[in-house]
Amino acid sequence: MTYGLTLAAAETLCRLNRHMVFVYVSGAGTDSSEHGRSMWARVKGRTENVLLRLPYAAAYMFRPEIIVPLYGAKSKTAVYRVFYTLVKPLLPLLRAAFPNQVLTTEQIGRAMLTVARHGFPKRVLEAQDIRVAALL
Repeated sequence: MTYGLTLAAAETLCRLNRHMVFVYVSGAGTDSSEHGRSMWARVKGRTENVLLRLPYAAAYMFRPEIIVPLYGAKSKTAVYRVFYTLVKPLLPLLRAAFPNQVLTTEQIGRAMLTVARHGFPKRVLEAQDIRVAALL
């Protein structure tokens, strides 16, 4: 699904309007070499690589690390819901200790709008880059 569904949508959108900007949320640890040990990282890397080759006006790959859901958003993945429930009391400490790794859904959304409207020097944005783009 990560590869097939994403590429089906991306190729259709590109065919309809090559002047658009495509933003894909991948994740920290994505392996753009496509040769790493972890299958999920290889598949996400392969997906990113194909997206970057499509003839869009621009394409950006977002690789957030820890995402803090805001405004009542909840993950559809049970493991993540449990993780967030357990970690929620520690989030202020995690943000203080790892400010570039912990992002909110709002920060990611702002960064997506910024790069779509104004561009960004990098096409693959790690968590720290996403934080910077959210502030622009």
